[in-house]
Amino acid sequence: MVQIVLNGEATDLAADTLEQALQELDLGEAVVATALNGDFVPARLRSVTALRQGDCIEIVAPMQGG
Repeated sequence: MVQIVLNGEATDLAADTLEQALQELDLGEAVVATALNGDFVPARLRSVTALRQGDCIEIVAPMQGG
């Protein structure tokens, strides 16, 4: 288990990578943008982006309207 900060909330995850975190959060198939510790992580790099204790993850979904 790693303790991370997910969109400002402390969260415990069993995931080792950002891709696994999205799967664990039931967002594996969702179209979202991700950032780790303030740096954008493209979808193609999520499977090789390791998570560490205290990491800050931001997940943002596109919104319609305007």
